[in-house]
Amino acid sequence: MSMTKSDYNKIMRAYDQRKATNSQLQNKRMEEVFSNIPQLETIHKKISSLGLTAIQKTIANPEHKATYAQELTLNLDKLKQQKATLLKNNGYPADYLEPIYTCSDCKDSGYIQNQKCHCLKQAIIDYAYEQSNLKQILEKENFSTFSFEYYSKEKDPKTGMSSFENMRSVHQACLNFVEDFNTTFNNLILYGRSGLGKTFLCNSIAKELLDQGKTVIYLSSFQLFRLFENYRFHKEEEIVTNDDIETIFQCDLLIIDDLGTEFNNALTSAELFNCLNSRLMNRRATVISTNLNPNEWVNKYSERIVSRIFGYYTQLKLFGSDIRLMRYQ
Repeated sequence: MSMTKSDYNKIMRAYDQRKATNSQLQNKRMEEVFSNIPQLETIHKKISSLGLTAIQKTIANPEHKATYAQELTLNLDKLKQQKATLLKNNGYPADYLEPIYTCSDCKDSGYIQNQKCHCLKQAIIDYAYEQSNLKQILEKENFSTFSFEYYSKEKDPKTGMSSFENMRSVHQACLNFVEDFNTTFNNLILYGRSGLGKTFLCNSIAKELLDQGKTVIYLSSFQLFRLFENYRFHKEEEIVTNDDIETIFQCDLLIIDDLGTEFNNALTSAELFNCLNSRLMNRRATVISTNLNPNEWVNKYSERIVSRIFGYYTQLKLFGSDIRLMRYQ
């Protein structure tokens, strides 16, 4: 996840280009409006000069600073109201000449009070996805390309449900998770043996939320624990930074794929509990896919991890035939 200075500079150059493009658009709007409504150009120049005048007066008579500030506010409000009225009367939106920002929160700087804005965090994640070719996978594996044709309609005697009916239910639960993401805090665990579509559904969820501008981190269990290991034991090399770990803990959605395939020990269990518990405490959603059934979870992980997962996660069991084998038959 850690990026080089060169990578970071590429992202910030994109921000500079964004600001330049928006500034050009604002200038074109001004040229258009001032040509059609000359009075607005006069008002605009007055607004621009008021601040300088107030500063000059304050320097000359600092004891009257409060008075000059009050005068500035009143005069600005009056001129801005005149500008808005003229724009509306001539068929323009009242804010047509205001600065244009792609992200109004950070004003396209990427930072809010020296902290990375959500848009910059997402830009860094998107860049990482681009480099890993994951976005190409998401174009192929998403809800619109999901197919039920590989799931049998023959009922399982144990459950009384076919794998087709079960997948319909699981698929709908994943859609609901995405649709309710902004209003309902929820976590998912998809479990069942390999080749049933767990990763495909995780990819589908990731794409939907990425397209909504959410910060999504998608890691295999091996990648997740390698990050924790490098952060803990190789800090001096800065392979993994504080920002990387913070993003894992604070991103809108963390997806952990194939949990249970990693080498498990006391350290990995502690790191996993810390990660899952912190995200629960901060109401940050997590989706887990695993080949382990509930009984195997108890044997592999500590009781408190199992308690967290099966107490605060919606459990979605997948069953049926291995789809990957069927595709090549």
